[in-house]
Amino acid sequence: MWQTDDYLEHLYAIAPEERFGARTRGEWQAWQARLRERFEGLLVEPDGKRELSPVLLESVDCGDYTRERINIATYGPLVMPVYVLIPKEYEPERGAVIAIHGHGYGSRDLVGLEPDGTEKAREPGYHKNFAVELVRRGHLVIAPELLGFGDRKLAEDAEKGDSCYRLSTNLLAMGQTMAGHRVFETLRCVDYALARGDVAADRIGCMGISGGGLVSAFAAAIDERLSAAVVSGYANTFQASVLAVPHCIDNFVPGLSQLAEMPDLLGLIAPRPLLIEAGTKDHIFPIQAADAAVDKLSGIYDLLDAETNLVYDRFEGKHEISGKVAFDWFGSIWQTRKADDDGRA
Repeated sequence: MWQTDDYLEHLYAIAPEERFGARTRGEWQAWQARLRERFEGLLVEPDGKRELSPVLLESVDCGDYTRERINIATYGPLVMPVYVLIPKEYEPERGAVIAIHGHGYGSRDLVGLEPDGTEKAREPGYHKNFAVELVRRGHLVIAPELLGFGDRKLAEDAEKGDSCYRLSTNLLAMGQTMAGHRVFETLRCVDYALARGDVAADRIGCMGISGGGLVSAFAAAIDERLSAAVVSGYANTFQASVLAVPHCIDNFVPGLSQLAEMPDLLGLIAPRPLLIEAGTKDHIFPIQAADAAVDKLSGIYDLLDAETNLVYDRFEGKHEISGKVAFDWFGSIWQTRKADDDGRA
């Protein structure tokens, strides 16, 4: 009689304030504008946005592409290291992709390196070197080091995997969020891409796995400069995943579940192209809830006559990148756009 299971069910039963229910384009526009503004407010943008002031740290010839590492200033005293992979035969119309890592040892895992920066000798792991896969398809790839990972851990966590717990709890105590810091710092990568002068403004996408899937989803939800997004190992419902299965504290944003469910937030990306990857054996983002999320998203894309812009790669696998569709997807959508532009010309 003293168990609290029923109380949780009571909380789940309270409908989020901005659950999608639009029946017309006008209603959708009003819902999108209202939810986006409120969602961005909950994430809490860090104070002190700075000039990027990029500094080149290294440049390595990797055969068919060049791997650079740079520093960019983001907010206040924060400086973020970023890998930039540039195809030797790069053309701006091929577009740029911001590649966002999940839990692990950070951005080096995406670009084929060990934690110490040497060439990777191990199996690629759940990230599957996806930044390298994308650059080899002709995209300029920008891979930021998220706050709390790799070279951006606290000194006390030098021998640990990450600094998510202490950074997240301290940010929450100060009225800020780890999700917000990671999302808004990632959007500085969009600023950097546009400032380079060799990236087409309408061909900047993002792709992330797990915690990087959160960042990819949330960044694209609030910033339409991201023209396409891949969300891998994350699209689900909060009730079935983050609120039901032990997850890192960096996932939690106060008040978010009162505002919207995850499919509503993903729906802010519509009608832009969105590809969802979900493994049937993903133990922390259950496949049944991923199916349900995509079903809800389909209703939003259908309303906007953009059904073909929502793609679902439901693959046999664990919590990992699939890539079967995603690695070639950005090229296909941007090539289609180019063909449409040529036809109109």
